[in-house]
Amino acid sequence: MSSSTLFLIPSLLGNDDAGQIPESTKTEVQKLKYFIVENSKEARKFLKIIFPQMIQQEIAVIEFDKHDKNPDWKTFLSPLEAGNDAGLISDCGCPAVADPGSGLIAAAHREGIKIKPLIGPSSILLALMASGFNGQSFIFHGYLPVEKKLLVKKLKQMEQESRKLNQTQIFMETPYRNLSLLNSLLSTLNSQTYLSISCNLTCDDEWIKTLPVSKWKNLGEIPILKKPCIFLIYSIH
Repeated sequence: MSSSTLFLIPSLLGNDDAGQIPESTKTEVQKLKYFIVENSKEARKFLKIIFPQMIQQEIAVIEFDKHDKNPDWKTFLSPLEAGNDAGLISDCGCPAVADPGSGLIAAAHREGIKIKPLIGPSSILLALMASGFNGQSFIFHGYLPVEKKLLVKKLKQMEQESRKLNQTQIFMETPYRNLSLLNSLLSTLNSQTYLSISCNLTCDDEWIKTLPVSKWKNLGEIPILKKPCIFLIYSIH
């Protein structure tokens, strides 16, 4: 059983506002010298924003390859197995929630390392809060199929499950495909189904809208192109 702790550190959602991160989280981060990260450049930038006094040369930032489907996570745990605390940072939002890192956390559990999730922004939960949809029963699908026929099939399936289970359906898309996904949503879903989009959450141009599909069709220009968005649908009829 290790005496060390792996801290799960939420990062900023798209701007440089250190106020997104609670003081309690900053206090824990400032104590750490080892960080396991998705992107070393982004991680160091984030650490500099929330802790300007941090001396970058005094910390170790270990980058893992998110595209490696079978990484040797134990090698990344060596600082913790030596008795040092460390932090896990993904590029945006909460580690291992629509981001890589769950494999490292699972490996830490197997090695008896304590896990400490810290408080910070989650775009998925913020979008759910803002949607007005059922927050007692919801499911996050991540990215939907790109191929048109598979996408339409998936959207119809989610709409049916939402109606049958009284369940909010949550998903996301690569920012440059946002408008294409929106067009598919509006052409596939029932006109009475509700659609909510939360765009650039916590940023100055944050944009949140919940409407029936029928009203989305008459909305005009929708400012979601090339911006991080969370999409939610809810069918209540």
